[in-house]
Amino acid sequence: MPKETILVVEDDEDIRDLLKFTLSSAGYTVLEAGEGGEAMAKARRSRPDLVLLDLMLPGMDGFEICRELKKGPETAQTAVIMLTARGEEVDRIVGLELGADDYVVKPFSPREILLRIKNLLRRGKPENGARKLWRHGGLTVDMDAHRAEVDGEELQLTATEFKLLAELIRSQGRVQTRDQLLNTVWGYEFDGYARTVDTHVRRLRQKLGEYADIVETVRGVGYRFKE
Repeated sequence: MPKETILVVEDDEDIRDLLKFTLSSAGYTVLEAGEGGEAMAKARRSRPDLVLLDLMLPGMDGFEICRELKKGPETAQTAVIMLTARGEEVDRIVGLELGADDYVVKPFSPREILLRIKNLLRRGKPENGARKLWRHGGLTVDMDAHRAEVDGEELQLTATEFKLLAELIRSQGRVQTRDQLLNTVWGYEFDGYARTVDTHVRRLRQKLGEYADIVETVRGVGYRFKE
């Protein structure tokens, strides 16, 4: 089985070397880029499974790179974890709005990076067992293939968006709090950042189009998928 490939985009050589050593030691194939143009070229050519993306880069910054990755058909499904030294919540929310799946605030520990990567890459893998199909009108969700369609046209969902959709379907009719969704979808505690869920729900609704209202907001509690 081929190794999963991770593209590390970081202009600080010391941090880049640390990440390369950490990820290589964990069994990942690692590509490197120190600036935006190089990062985009390698992402399009190699199609990595995940991109670790610093925000503060020479030339194209991390926000612009994320936007381009999510627009391109060959890279739209690539998972993105943003690395940033910024502490303001607005930067994290902007990154998530652009399509990033997760973020890590510097300074970080190698163990935290590995945990985030492992949880995120796991979201894109099909589950064992019988094939599971869910349908409502023109909306079809294939749990096994990790594929969602509206009127036969595939929705371009990120791994996190699909996991969120699948979790809401599995708990159909029951309210899921933001904390519950953070735990089941992201796989670890996200203390104080419940807006991460709100941001991903908003993006998911936009992609569901005419079926957006199937995800109901329960004010002050969380979200519920209509029965």
